[in-house]
Amino acid sequence: MSSSKIVSGFFGRNRAVFVMGLTALAIAATADLFAGMLLGSMETYILLIPGMMVLVYSAIGMRGNIFGAMGSRLGTSMHMGTFKMSFKKGSILRANIESSIGLSFLISLAMGLIGWAIVVLFNFGEIHIASFVFISMLGGLMAGIILLGVNLTIARTGFKRDWDVDNITAPLIAAAGDIVTMPMLFICAWFVVHCPDQNIINILTLLLILATVVFLVIIFTRKIVLGRMDEAKRIISQSAPILVMCLMLDIAAGIIIEHRTPELLVLPVLVILMPAFLNEGNALSGMLTSRLSSMLHLGTLEVSRFPGKRAYENFLITYVLAAVTYGYIGVISFIAAMAMGGTGDISFIKLMGVILLSGMLTATILNFLSYYVAVTAVRFNLDPDDHSIPMTSSTMDLVGAAVLINIIVLLIL
Repeated sequence: MSSSKIVSGFFGRNRAVFVMGLTALAIAATADLFAGMLLGSMETYILLIPGMMVLVYSAIGMRGNIFGAMGSRLGTSMHMGTFKMSFKKGSILRANIESSIGLSFLISLAMGLIGWAIVVLFNFGEIHIASFVFISMLGGLMAGIILLGVNLTIARTGFKRDWDVDNITAPLIAAAGDIVTMPMLFICAWFVVHCPDQNIINILTLLLILATVVFLVIIFTRKIVLGRMDEAKRIISQSAPILVMCLMLDIAAGIIIEHRTPELLVLPVLVILMPAFLNEGNALSGMLTSRLSSMLHLGTLEVSRFPGKRAYENFLITYVLAAVTYGYIGVISFIAAMAMGGTGDISFIKLMGVILLSGMLTATILNFLSYYVAVTAVRFNLDPDDHSIPMTSSTMDLVGAAVLINIIVLLIL
């Protein structure tokens, strides 16, 4: 068979993936651009609140993990024919809603406590623990409610139109997470900075913690009374430990960026492209792990020590999507920086070199990481939908931040 036929066959077989995937990724990248511009305009609060960059990037990562995994579970249920647009007790949709709200409460609390400890440990500055937890919990909860609506809209539309939501959920949730989470955190940060009495923040923080405890107790005791393990309890029980591990990875990514924040703020184009770069890596890994999880559930992908033909074809799809998406991010970031007052000493060619080199290195790592995380989950009798997306997304946040920052230091700073 000629090489042209092989290439045309590859694109023909995966036409839906490329059309829907690139559309979703382009929308996500454009949305991430505005998130980056917002981040650049919030320099005052980034400098006023110690550890704000740690909180921003870990919060964005956690929103993507919680609601990306929800989207993956709903996508798998659609593939298996068990999904119904029903909010009744015991339905797949209701279980996912309850578990996502519970995890949002729990992980936001953990993020605030661990994030504050990191601020103290690394001597980033001084901030009251209640203030840091308040920003994390209220900002995370407000963003989570909006993202829940986005997820339900995608599920409803995809179900009605018979779309493969595995190809669109991850990038759209990643983009929505950026656009929604960042403003919510900065609104809470504004309140903390301008609040006349610390006791007000202390009381509000205690109320948020109490709400978390009450919600989780209701979920768990209700299921115990009914005498059966239901889907919401299973998701929370299995997801919480892995999400805490992922939180540590996202915080590590935030620490890497926090250390370089003063240098990055001098070059606006780098601040603008940072959220887009990290979240497109997050989205690409989410798309790949969603497809691999669905294939494992359906039995069309073998659990093997080494990736097989089907896996390598999906790796190639990721490379194509990555090349187009990262190239697009480089172009729109440069244009946005010019519109906002200039790119500093960075030329367009140098910027494209940085983002494409970083992007393709990141894509290589995420391909193999996604495969082995999904396969390992199956081998340990775990649901890959609950574990693959959070683990790969958070690892890619850390890897993506490390790769991009090191390439920037090597070629620009």
